[in-house]
Amino acid sequence: MDLMVRKRLFALALVLVLGVATPRAQATSDAKAQVAFGIRVARRGLWREAMYRWQRAIDLDPTYAPAWNNLGIAFEHDGRFDEAREAYETALDLDPNNFLIEQNYDLFLEVNDRVNQNPR
Repeated sequence: MDLMVRKRLFALALVLVLGVATPRAQATSDAKAQVAFGIRVARRGLWREAMYRWQRAIDLDPTYAPAWNNLGIAFEHDGRFDEAREAYETALDLDPNNFLIEQNYDLFLEVNDRVNQNPR
């Protein structure tokens, strides 16, 4: 293969890689914006809106662990403990070395176990 053909193939491959990477990067950026907005509204007590934003972030980028973590917190706050557990576990599967997610999940398990041992 001559040099010109190899250069063209390389350029085509680069365009394909960048073309695929750019939408993914944009999705992650959009997901981060949704998570940040969700945090702001949750601090104001608007948990339904926060849940919507975090779910939207997951729709944009299902691999963005902080969105799953925050959704777990919201489900926990809403008393939806099975869904909270699933969200935390998904977050940990995606980012197993994230101390904050691990801490939130451990606290959830501790409180959830205590509640299950002493039902009112």
